Amino acid sequence: MGGIFGVIAKKNCVYDLFFGIDYHSHLGTKRGGMAVYGKDGFNRAIHNIENSPFRTKFESDVNEMEGTSGIGCISDNEPQPLIVRSHLGSFAITTVGLISNSDELVDMAYSKGNPHFLEMSGGNINQTELVAAIINQESTLIDGIKHAQNVIKGSMSMLILTPDGIYAARDRLGRTPIIIGHKDGAFCASFESFAYLNLGYSDYKNLGPGEIVFITADGVETVSPPGDEMKICTFLWIYYGYPTSCYEGINVENMRYRCGEMLARRDMNEGNIKPDMVAGVPDSGIAHAIGYANESGIPFARPFIKYTPTWPRSFMPPNQAERDMIARMKLIPVQDLIHDKSLLLIDDSIVRGTQLRETTEFLYESGANEVHIRPACPPIMFGCKYLNFSRSTSELDLIARRVIREREGDDVSDALLADYADPDSTNYKEMIDEICAERNFTSLRYHRLDDMIESVGLPECKLCTYCWNGKE
Repeated sequence: MGGIFGVIAKKNCVYDLFFGIDYHSHLGTKRGGMAVYGKDGFNRAIHNIENSPFRTKFESDVNEMEGTSGIGCISDNEPQPLIVRSHLGSFAITTVGLISNSDELVDMAYSKGNPHFLEMSGGNINQTELVAAIINQESTLIDGIKHAQNVIKGSMSMLILTPDGIYAARDRLGRTPIIIGHKDGAFCASFESFAYLNLGYSDYKNLGPGEIVFITADGVETVSPPGDEMKICTFLWIYYGYPTSCYEGINVENMRYRCGEMLARRDMNEGNIKPDMVAGVPDSGIAHAIGYANESGIPFARPFIKYTPTWPRSFMPPNQAERDMIARMKLIPVQDLIHDKSLLLIDDSIVRGTQLRETTEFLYESGANEVHIRPACPPIMFGCKYLNFSRSTSELDLIARRVIREREGDDVSDALLADYADPDSTNYKEMIDEICAERNFTSLRYHRLDDMIESVGLPECKLCTYCWNGKE
């Protein structure tokens, strides 16, 4: 996904910028970047962070940079921030999101006089460069940002660093967050609300959907008000968000406890399983499992531990075989907590199901009698076209869609998919039974969509649930 952070202060802000970006490292694995503005103008550094953490790669740059304002990112895609010189002046720009109509926007840029784009490896165009080209079609930065928000399909939040201050703009439907922090003589803009707390900042303002603000060291001015409609990504709470973060005032860790509690209530009402312990797949299922254990009274335990000293990164490589291998190598069993035991295991989600199947086999090989699986969200039925949280190249990579195809063939109507997404339908129940049998789980119960929405605590109309029910 990626994360962005910016800061502007009355004194050198480089260390605040450095640590604020570093606190977004759980959101991406490919590249990191930072750009500052000081007495010598713009200065920028971008590094590949696939084999080394952001902090290690940028330590030397921090000692050489100086400035009172800056922006930066952790990116799973293109190199950024970019420094742009145009009729609007010089500025640096960093973005987070996904453009799903890139070809259309590139053609539009050509028709408006943009002569070329730099082509990246694989023939793709840097989407942050594309955003800058769209902005430069207008006569002011503010009008350009609004134009980009209106024509981009998908989502796009951004920070723009100018010699006078920083523009922060949340995407039109607020699928990703931007939060403003404040301390004496400085303001920051952050994807993650916790990223500035240890730097001495306190919460100042949450940007609304589509809101644009201009930030200086003296204050924050709204230059374009927020819209009424919001579709924030629910997966931020389920998986992506760091436990200490809050989105729309709702804490991630606490929401995950509520997920586990509601999963437990469903099981307790059925009354047909009696596991010896509840466990979470490290680390994404831990909080959900704690909520389940607290509600059910079944002890929480850690029957396997993630080995992190030499595997520190949160995300996985893009290659599926490498992801499976690394996931397997990271988990070390605690035999005394597994042998002859019935385990209830919670993970944030099931996408392809490969890793969870291998984890289950690993537990059986370690002596488990039963392994009950409880994903903390409903079956994923549609590939994300707004934030690209899943690396699947086809919706048929999704285990739920593959089972549906095996049952129904290639031509499946929207109405039939909706029926499979309904947790009270016969098709849904039979699909879950087939996934359970194929993956060799003792039992399988997904978090229901209505329960998940209640776990978040926002109205359904404000949440993006597209990947579960296909509703835009």
